[in-house]
Amino acid sequence: MDKIGIFLCSGCEIDSAIKLDGLQAVANENGISTTINPCLCSPEGVAAIRKAVDDGQINGVLIGACSPRAKSDEFRFDPTKVAVERVSLREHVAWSHEPGNENTQALAEDLLRMGIAKIQKMNLAKPAQEAIEDTVLVVGGGLAGLCAAEAASGLGKPVVLVEAKEELGGYLAGVTSLVPEIPPYEKPASNHLSELIAKVTESSKVRVLTSCKIKQISGQPGQFDVEVESAQGAQKFKAGAIVQATGARPYDAHKLPHLGYGKFADVITSHQLEQMLKQGKLLRPSNKQAPKRVLFVQCAGSRDPDHLPYCSSECCATSLKQVSAIHKSNADVECLVVYRDLRAPGQLERFYLGVQEEPGSLFVRGVVDKVENGGGQLKVTVGDSMLGKDSVLTADLVVLAVGMVPNSADGEALRKIADAKVRVEKNESEVQVAEAKKQIEELKRHEGTEILNLVYRQGPDLPALRYDFPDSHYICFPYETRRTGIYSAGAVHAPMDAAQAADDGWGAAMKAVQCIEANKRSEALHPRAGDVSVADFFLQRCTQCKRCTEECPFGSLNEDVKGTPQYNQLRCRRCGICLGACPERIISFPEFSVDAVSSMVKAISVPEDYEEKPRIIAFMCENDAYPALDEAAAKRIQWNPWVRIIPVRCLGAVNIIWVADSLSRGIDGLILLGCKSGDDYQCHYMRGSELAQTRFGNIQETLNRLALEPERIRIVELARNEFERAPQILDEFSQTLQDLGANPLKGF
Repeated sequence: MDKIGIFLCSGCEIDSAIKLDGLQAVANENGISTTINPCLCSPEGVAAIRKAVDDGQINGVLIGACSPRAKSDEFRFDPTKVAVERVSLREHVAWSHEPGNENTQALAEDLLRMGIAKIQKMNLAKPAQEAIEDTVLVVGGGLAGLCAAEAASGLGKPVVLVEAKEELGGYLAGVTSLVPEIPPYEKPASNHLSELIAKVTESSKVRVLTSCKIKQISGQPGQFDVEVESAQGAQKFKAGAIVQATGARPYDAHKLPHLGYGKFADVITSHQLEQMLKQGKLLRPSNKQAPKRVLFVQCAGSRDPDHLPYCSSECCATSLKQVSAIHKSNADVECLVVYRDLRAPGQLERFYLGVQEEPGSLFVRGVVDKVENGGGQLKVTVGDSMLGKDSVLTADLVVLAVGMVPNSADGEALRKIADAKVRVEKNESEVQVAEAKKQIEELKRHEGTEILNLVYRQGPDLPALRYDFPDSHYICFPYETRRTGIYSAGAVHAPMDAAQAADDGWGAAMKAVQCIEANKRSEALHPRAGDVSVADFFLQRCTQCKRCTEECPFGSLNEDVKGTPQYNQLRCRRCGICLGACPERIISFPEFSVDAVSSMVKAISVPEDYEEKPRIIAFMCENDAYPALDEAAAKRIQWNPWVRIIPVRCLGAVNIIWVADSLSRGIDGLILLGCKSGDDYQCHYMRGSELAQTRFGNIQETLNRLALEPERIRIVELARNEFERAPQILDEFSQTLQDLGANPLKGF
C-alpha cells in the first residue's frame, strides 16, 4: 500500500503506559500521517477512518489500539478498497508491561514499525468471481439424508438425493418402532419414516435417484461436477455443496466366535431380531419354536480394543426398545439383559425405568465370556458379575447387540496407501519402490468402499479419522470435514441414534447452504469465515517439489502430470500452510505473505549486544496461542518486554526463511507457539503444529553449522485455555537466551 494512514487510540490505559508522541515520531520517519483519538472504536473515531478511506486519501489503514481479536465489527472495512493492519497496543503493551518503562516504549515503537512494514507489503483483496451452483447433493437416503434433503429444500435450495438401494429409508425402513423422543418416555414410539419419505419425494425441490451410485465428483465447492450411474444410465449435474449421509452397518458378528454367532443358530444379532419383530414372528431359528427366555448381550464387540474400541451409542436404547416390543407381543417371554454399563442419558433414563418395571425384565451387570451349547438351550457364561464369578445363565435365544461400523471409505486401505507412499519417499530400493507404487495403484480404487469418488490428490473419499469415521476434527464445529464444502451427517459421521441422526442431517444441510451462500460472496469458510482473499501462485518459479500439494490439509491443491500445483480457490481455507511449505516462496495472500512477514522482522530495532537487551520473536497461531496471550493481558499478567509478537494463521504457515532473516538480523531467539496436537485437541488446520515440528526439526543441524545454539529456536504447543502458561513460556525462553548470551551474528 502506498497511501497509509495511522490511527492511534489513547484510551484503555494506552496513553498512561506509553508516549504516543514517540509513536508519531516513528510514523514520521516513514512519512506517514498519524491521527490520535481518545476512543478510536467510538462512532466518531470509526467515522474519521471511513471518511479518510472514502475520500481516497488512504488505501491502507494501520490501527494502533486493542487486539485484532477485539472490536472486529467496528474496524471492519471493505478489503477490496482498503488494506487494514492492527497493532495491539492495549493487550500486548499497556495491559501487560510496566507503564512508562523505556522497554515498554521500545516495544510499542517496534510493534508500530512492524505494522508499517507489513501494511506496506499488503495488497487489496481480489475476490474470486465464480458462478456458484445452488444445488445441494445429498448422498444417502436414510434418516439423516432425508432430513438433510428436507432441510436444504426448505431453505430454498434444489436437492439431488442419491441412494444406492432401491428404496429410501436405510436401516429405519426395517424398524417398526423407535426409541421415544417425546413424552411419555416409558414406551417405544411409532416409526414415522414413511411420512418423511413421502414429504421428500413429493417436494418439487428434491430430485430422488435410487439404485444409483456416484461415479465421480470433481471440481470445488460451488462448482462440483457430479457423475452418477444408475439402471437408467449415467447422469451429470453440478452441485454447490455435498452432504454425505451414507449411514453405518452392523459389526460383523462372525468376528465374535466366543459368543457363538455362526456356530449356534439361536445366536442372532439385534438387527436380525428387529426383522423378526417387524414380521411378528419371534421364533428360534433352530426349531421355529417360540423362545421362553431371550438373553441380550450388550457391547457385543463394542468398547473392545480387539474389535470396536468405541461405544456405538444406540445399542443400549435399541435393546430396551426390543425388550419392550417383545413384552408387548409375547407377554410370557422372559428377557434378560447382560450389560457392562447400560447407557441411557437424558430422558432415556425414564424409558429405562419403564422397561425395568415391565414383568419378565431382568437386568444383570457383567461381561459375557462365552456362549456354549447347553443341550436344547444355550449356556451363557458371565464374568465380572454381581451374581458371582463366572455365573452361567441359560437362554433359548441370544441376541448380540453389535455396534455400528461407518459406511465410509476403507480406512485400512487408506492407511496402507499412506504407508506405501512413505516407502516411495524413502526410496529404499528400486524393487521396494516399484512394489509400493504398484500397491498404491491397486489400493487407490479399493473396490466396494468408494462412495464419493472425489478427483482429489489426497484420495477418492473423505479422510477416515479415528475409528474410520469421517468425523470433524473440530470439537465445536461437528459438521466440518477435511474437504471443504462436503459435510458428513448421521451414523457415517459418528456413532449415534435415530434422534441424533435426524438433528445431524438438519445441521449438515444448514452448513451446506451456508457454504453455497459464502461462495456467492467469495468468502472462505470456517475457521477464517468471511475472508475474501485468495492465494496467488507465481508458478514461473515453481520447482514442482510437491510440498504444497502434499501438506495442504483440505485438498485445495491438485497437481498436473509434472507436479505443478493446481489451485482450487473455493476449496481453500486460507490457512497458509502452502505458504509455509514452499521453499521458493512463490505463494502469497494479499495481506499475508513471506515478504510481508520478513519485512516485519527486518523492521525491528535490534540493540547492540553490549546493551544486554535481547530481541525475541514469537510466532503465535491466531486461534490458540495468540488469544491465550490476550486473555493473560486482560488479567494484567505481565511478560518479558523483549518479545515481539507476530501472529500467524497457523504454525504450519511459518516459512523457514523467516528464521534465516531473523537470525541474520541479530534476533537472539525465536519461539513458535501453536495449537496442541493429538486427537484430543483441535488444531484449526489439523496438523499445523506437527508440520512446524517436522520442518524445524530439520533446522537444528544448520544452526550447529553456523555456530548457533539449537536452544535459540523453540516450538511449544499451547491450548487456548492455558493463558496463565503463555507469559511463563515467554519469560522462561527469555531467561534461556539471556543465559546463552547475544546472537553472534548481531552486528553483521
